[in-house]
Amino acid sequence: MSAPFALPSDASARLELWRAAGDSIVFTNGVYDLLHRGHVEYLEEARALGDRLVVGVNSDASVRRLKGPERPILSQEDRASLVAALACVDLVVLFEDDTPLRLIEAVAPDVLCKGGDYALDQIVGREFVESRGGRVERIALREGLSTSALVERIRAGRSAYEG
Repeated sequence: MSAPFALPSDASARLELWRAAGDSIVFTNGVYDLLHRGHVEYLEEARALGDRLVVGVNSDASVRRLKGPERPILSQEDRASLVAALACVDLVVLFEDDTPLRLIEAVAPDVLCKGGDYALDQIVGREFVESRGGRVERIALREGLSTSALVERIRAGRSAYEG
């Protein structure tokens, strides 16, 4: 069994304040490499499901393990800063693991969000959130909006207008 995940103290303090105020906590996670409109719309929709949105962002090492040695394109600091700059995001936490389970357990969200490309039984942390009385929401992805497609288009030297 792995060691417990400890949130940074400022993150824990913020979560405690929000809970004391009666705010509901929504959690989602992702790589967010080359932030694009699909990410922004997804995060805005997730935020609308509660009072506060916490976003887990995979560390560089985690991204390399999951997506290969050529990713991420942007550093974890850049990706976390860009996500944190969005008005709909209240807190960003970097995590090293390949899955966000330990982070989900530390945040203990009221709502867990993932993209609609995940079946409910594939959503990491679903059982934990539901066991605490929380719920899991899947958000439809925007057709044709993905970092992988964007990277492919850039490598091929195609503009957004060339498809």
